[in-house]
Amino acid sequence: MSAAEPHPPEPNSRDLPDPSPAEAYARFRADQATPLLTEFGRHYGFAFDDYQRQACAYVEAGSGVLVAAPTGAGKTIVGEFAVFLALQLGRKCFYTTPIKALSNQKYADLVARHGADNVGLLTGDSSINSEAPVVVMTTEVLRNMLYAGSPTLRGLAYVVMDEVHYLADRFRGAVWEEVIIGLAESIQVIALSATVSNAEEFGDWLAEVRGAMEIVVSERRPVPLFQHVLVGSQLYDLFAGVAPTAATEGAPSAKADVNPALLRIARDESRWVRDDSRRPRGRGGKGQRRVSYGSGSFGGASKNVGGREAGRPGRDGGRGAVGDQGFRPRSLSGPSRADMVKTLDDAALLPAIVFIFSRVGCDAAVSQLLGSGITLTNKGERAEIADILHRHTASLADADLRVLRYDSFAEALSRGIAAHHAGMLPAFKECVEEAFVRGLIKVVFATETLALGINMPARSVVLEKLVKYNGETHADVTPGEYTQLTGRAGRRGIDVEGHAVVLWRAGLDPRALAGLASRRTYPLRSSFAPTYNMAVNLVGSVGRERARTLLEQSFAQFQSDRSVVGLARGVARNEQAIAEYWQAAACEFGDFAGYARLRGRIAELEADQSRARQADRRAEAAGSLETLKPGDIIKVPSGKSHGFAVVLDPGTRDQSGPRGRHQPEGPRPQVMTEDRHIRRLSLVDFPTPAVVVGRVKIPRHFDSREASSRRSLGAAFHSKLGTLDSEALRHRPPPPDPVRAGEITDLRDQLRSHPCHRCPDREQHARWAERALRLERDNAQVEQRMASRTSTIAAHFDKICLVLTSLGYLSDEPGGQQGVTEDGRRLARIYAELDLVAAECLRAGLFDELTVPQLAAVLASFVYEARRSDGFEHRPRMPDAMTAHVMTEVRKIWRQVSLLERDHRLERGPEPDIGFSEAAFGWAAGRPLAAVLAESGLTAGDFVRWVRQVLDFADQIGQAAGPGPLRETARLLARAMRRGVVDFTPDDSDEPEG
Repeated sequence: MSAAEPHPPEPNSRDLPDPSPAEAYARFRADQATPLLTEFGRHYGFAFDDYQRQACAYVEAGSGVLVAAPTGAGKTIVGEFAVFLALQLGRKCFYTTPIKALSNQKYADLVARHGADNVGLLTGDSSINSEAPVVVMTTEVLRNMLYAGSPTLRGLAYVVMDEVHYLADRFRGAVWEEVIIGLAESIQVIALSATVSNAEEFGDWLAEVRGAMEIVVSERRPVPLFQHVLVGSQLYDLFAGVAPTAATEGAPSAKADVNPALLRIARDESRWVRDDSRRPRGRGGKGQRRVSYGSGSFGGASKNVGGREAGRPGRDGGRGAVGDQGFRPRSLSGPSRADMVKTLDDAALLPAIVFIFSRVGCDAAVSQLLGSGITLTNKGERAEIADILHRHTASLADADLRVLRYDSFAEALSRGIAAHHAGMLPAFKECVEEAFVRGLIKVVFATETLALGINMPARSVVLEKLVKYNGETHADVTPGEYTQLTGRAGRRGIDVEGHAVVLWRAGLDPRALAGLASRRTYPLRSSFAPTYNMAVNLVGSVGRERARTLLEQSFAQFQSDRSVVGLARGVARNEQAIAEYWQAAACEFGDFAGYARLRGRIAELEADQSRARQADRRAEAAGSLETLKPGDIIKVPSGKSHGFAVVLDPGTRDQSGPRGRHQPEGPRPQVMTEDRHIRRLSLVDFPTPAVVVGRVKIPRHFDSREASSRRSLGAAFHSKLGTLDSEALRHRPPPPDPVRAGEITDLRDQLRSHPCHRCPDREQHARWAERALRLERDNAQVEQRMASRTSTIAAHFDKICLVLTSLGYLSDEPGGQQGVTEDGRRLARIYAELDLVAAECLRAGLFDELTVPQLAAVLASFVYEARRSDGFEHRPRMPDAMTAHVMTEVRKIWRQVSLLERDHRLERGPEPDIGFSEAAFGWAAGRPLAAVLAESGLTAGDFVRWVRQVLDFADQIGQAAGPGPLRETARLLARAMRRGVVDFTPDDSDEPEG
C-alpha cells in the first residue's frame, strides 16, 4: 500500500475463526509487551497482519525498520504507527514521499486521522503548519533542510521514508541516500519499500549507516491474484488447475503448468504463420517488410509494414472457442476495446485499469468507447460524477475548458470511462482518481505512471501489450514492472481475489508470460552519484574530509564493494591465461615481451595523440562557428558541402537539438555554396575550425528561395574569391604535439634496433603477445577498481571538487581545509540538473537585464527536456532577439563547463533545451491557454508540469541571487505564471513519464 492508500474496510472480526487458547494467550502477552501498539490498533477496525505487528513492535522498541511488502499489503500501517508514537511521546515525525502529489494525499489522510493542528505539509511550493509535530514532505525538502541545518529538525525522532525503493530512480534517487546518510543517528528511520529481491542487502547497508535496523519482508498479497490471457473474446487461465495463493503474491508454485489450451493456440498459430509464408507474394512480387518490436516472447514482436500484423487476420470480433475445437485464425483477432470491456463486464471483472503504454493510445481508447455508445453507470452515479467535476473544475475559465475539450472528458467520465496519464490537466486527473476510488468509474485507460503510489486499486488489471517504448527502443516489460502494474488488481476488503489479464498478441509465448508472472528477482540498485550542488552543500556543512567519508557510506559504494570477490576470481583466471600466451610468444632472438610492450606503447601514444587532436579540433571548431556573421566567406573542410561557402545565417538561434551527450551540438549556420545550393551546416562538417577568408555583402532583401537572388549573390561571391590570395585559401592542419611526437620517434628507433625485430616469425609471436597484453590491460583496470573499491564515489567527489575549486566555488583554507565561497553558497541553492551552468550564468549577470517573460523563456531551457515520442513537428526558437542573445551566451558557458568536465573525466551535463521557451515566454506575457498550447504542441498536463518546473527553478535563482532586481523579477515571474490552469492545481510536476 502506498503513501496515498487509505485503509478500506476489512472483514469483520466476528467473521474470523476464534483463536485457540494458546493463540489468545500469546496475543495477550504480545499486547503487554507493546502497550502503545495495542492502543494504536484500537483505532483500526481490523486486526493487523503478523508482519505489520512485527515491524511496529521493532519501532516501539526503538529500532529502525525496513518493511518490504507488495502493493496493497498495508505497509503504511508501520509509518502511521511512527506518527502515532510521535504524538503520544511529544516528539516529532517527518513523513516523506517521492512526489508532491503523494505528499498532498498523505497530508489529507493524516489530517483526517489526527487533526489539522497536529499535521503540517512542506513541498516545493506549499507550506502549511510547518512546525507541527507531524510534517508530510517530499524527500527533496528534507534533504534541503539537512543541508541548511533547519531549526525545524529540532526534536525530530522519526522519519518515515515511503516508496524508498525510489532510490533506484536514475534522475532523483540519490536524494534518498543523501537523507539516510545525513540524518542524525538518534533518529529512527522507517523505510517502506515494494518487494525487492535484495531486501537483506539493502537492510544490511541501512544497519551499517544507521545502527540498529531490522528487516521485515512479506511476500503475501492480501488479495490473491489470478492470471489470465484474453484470446479473442474468451478468457483463459494462464496456469492449469493451480489457484494462486496469498502467500506468494498470487504467483503459482514452481510446479504449476501453463494452460495446455494456450500452448495449443500458440502452436497452431505458428503453424498457420509458417504455412502462410509459403503463399505467393502480392502482385508487386515483393514480400512485406517486417519491423521488430521487443524480443517477441510476449507478442507484437514484428508487424508487416503496409499490411496486417504478422499472423493476425482482420478483426471480426469472433467469439469461437479456441483450443479444443482446433485452431481458427479469425478467433485470434483482438477484440475491439468495446468488446473487451463487455467481456470483462460479463465476467464481473470491472472496475478495471487497462494499461496502454501511450498517452495517445489512452485517449484513443476513450474515444472508441464513446463512439460505441457504452454506458457503465446508472443515474445516481452520474449525478455523483457531475458533482466531482464541478468541484474540481469550477475555477477554470470557460475558454480554457473549451481548449481542454472538457465536454468530451465529462461525457466519458459520466459514462464510467476515463483516461489517466501525465499529459492530462491535474484537475482532470483528480476527477478521475476521486471518481475511481469511489467506485463510479468502471474502466480507466492508463499509462504506467498510475502504478506509482496513486490510490486507484481495481478488481482487474489489463495489459494490452507486454512491450513498451522506454525512450530509446521497444523493450519487453520486466518482471518488476509487471508486478508493479498488476499489483493494482484486487481491492482489499472489497474483492476476494484480483485478476491480471493479458491480451493475446501474435507471437506470444505462454511459457515466457508464465515466467514473467512468477519471477521474484527485482534487485534494488543504487543510482547515487555526487553533484556540484551536493558537493558545496556537504563541504559547507561538514567539511571536505567528513563529506568524503559520508559519501563512502552510500549504498552505491556498499554494492560496489560486494563485487570484489568476483573481480578477484576473474583476475586469477586472466593471470593463468597471460602466462600461457607469453609462453606461446617466446622468441629465440630475444625478449619478445619487451619488444611487444614497445609496440604497444607506440600504438597507445599514437591513439592518444589522435584523440587529443580530435577533441581539440572539435572544441575549436565549435568556438569558431560562434563568431560567424552573415557575409563571411568560409572554407567548409568536409561533407557534401565541401568547398567555399558564404554565411547567410550564423544559426546561433537554432541550437535546438535534443538534449543528450550524443546529439549534435553548436550553431548550425545556413550557407550558400559555390554552386549556389543553400545548406544548413553543423559541427559534423567542421573536423577543423572554420576560418573566415573574406567577406561579401548580403543584400538587405536577399531571399534564398529566389533563383535571381542566389545568382546575384553567387556572382559577387565568385568575384570575391578571385581576389583572395591563394595562400590564404590553403588549409593547414594543426601541428602535432612535439613532445609526444618526439617520444614516438624515440620508441620507433628502439623498436627497429630490438633483436626480435629481425625474427622471421615476428608477427606470429606478436599475435600471442597482443592477447597477453590485452588481458594485462584488463587486469590492470580490474585491480585498479579493486584497489579503489572504498573510494569509487569519493574519487568522483574529488573530481567535482577540483572543478569547483578551479571555478572559485570552493576555496583553500588554512590547514589544508576547503571552504565554500560566496559564489559556492549561491550554487548551494540551485538544485537543477544544470546547477553549475546556472550558477556560472548567474555570476556572469546573464539574467540581470531580462524582463519577466524573457527570464521565463531563458530559465525554461535549464529544466525542459523534450519527449522523444512527441509527434508534434515544431522547430523551437527563442521568442525575441534579447533571449536569443542570452541563450547564445548560456551555450558558451555550457561548452566551457563541458570542456572542464571532459578534462576532469566527468560526465557532461545535458545541453540547454529551448523547446519550452516560447511557451514559457507567452504564458508569462499573459497569452491565453489556447494560443500557447496551439503553438507549443504540448498537452495541458505537460504544459502545467513544465510551468511548475520553471516556477520552482525561478524561485531557486531568485533565492541564490539574493536581494536585488533579479529576485524581484523572479517574484514577478511567479505572480505572472500562477494563473488559470496553473493556479491552485495540485502540483504533480515531479510525476514520472509514462
